[in-house]
Amino acid sequence: MKVTEVQTHLAAGWTFVRVMTDEGIYGVGEVHPASGTSGTPYAARGAIEYHAEYLAGKDPLQIERNWQHMFRRCLFRGGSDAMAALGGIDMAVWDIAGKAANLPVHKLLGGPTRDQVRVYAHLGGETPEIMAENAIQLKEEGYTALRYYPIGQFNDSIMPGYQEMVRIAVSYTKAVREAVGPDLDLMIDVVNRLTPPEAIAIGRALEPYGLYFFEDPIEPDNIDAMAHVASQVPMPVASGERLYTIYQFQELVNKKASAYARPDMSLVGGITNMRKIAAICEAAYVGVAPHNPLSPVMTAANVQFDAATHNIAIQEYRPTESTEIKRELVDQPVEIKDGHLQIPNRPGLGIDLNLEAFKHHPPERWPRPVLMNSDGALREY
Repeated sequence: MKVTEVQTHLAAGWTFVRVMTDEGIYGVGEVHPASGTSGTPYAARGAIEYHAEYLAGKDPLQIERNWQHMFRRCLFRGGSDAMAALGGIDMAVWDIAGKAANLPVHKLLGGPTRDQVRVYAHLGGETPEIMAENAIQLKEEGYTALRYYPIGQFNDSIMPGYQEMVRIAVSYTKAVREAVGPDLDLMIDVVNRLTPPEAIAIGRALEPYGLYFFEDPIEPDNIDAMAHVASQVPMPVASGERLYTIYQFQELVNKKASAYARPDMSLVGGITNMRKIAAICEAAYVGVAPHNPLSPVMTAANVQFDAATHNIAIQEYRPTESTEIKRELVDQPVEIKDGHLQIPNRPGLGIDLNLEAFKHHPPERWPRPVLMNSDGALREY
């Protein structure tokens, strides 16, 4: 079998690939926008062509060999765009391997280690009261874990003093905890937006509410600083969604900067590299909670990986996948039941693109709000 073409397919803000072969088998994957997350992902889409240049004519079933070439022929390797494109292509070649063997990918990875995959759902609300009502609704739908942004509205400017942030965080967390009771798992995510003193103050203030983890408390670049925050807050820290090599995750683990690692399957180079990251984490008793902000294609790939990986703690999932245009773009999204993704047994990743629907959703910029300080200075995207 030989690769004949790597196709790029665009719909709304998402980028997909199809790796085609001379035997009529093709695989699908999804590409993280990477450096284009706050605009149009031109660089990641260009990187697809870069990897396709190498992959043309190669045997797609030589997955590790091809992965190493695509990673290392980029001499300044490890950049987010090259890794994101490699991630989407890697998903697609695993899809090909599963289809060629007439097996779901999780069986190629060693077989399932679990019967279903527990998820946490995204929770929103304009006020603590509304968020509490939404939490009750999600609990009634069967979700056993919820994650939310605790410091006001995502698009609002950051308050001038961190004591106000602490008060706001406590008000949201108290409302949600009282609404859902003591046993449902709650997580907060501040999207890398706080300084270390702010994160430590909020973490300590939320100790009474028994959080499952505190996600991305500070900017991701300084792992020493992340380790300091992790040592000062009373709940576990989760981070890693903006990292993309095994070397970065090794540092995260070695410095005890996170109790839960958050690799993004596309951004870290697909299933092939996710396996290595999970192994590094397993040796250090670090759980894996894969980042999953994109479409049902990414969800399907994650479920295959999660099924066969021992130290998966929990999987990120957006309940709106079942109602947004994302559902139209695929033939059969993974089923969700009582807060758990059901592991499909279709060959490959168990999902395909519905290219007819792509005509109704032309490409668009990936909008991401700018976060400003109250004085007008830029804090973060």
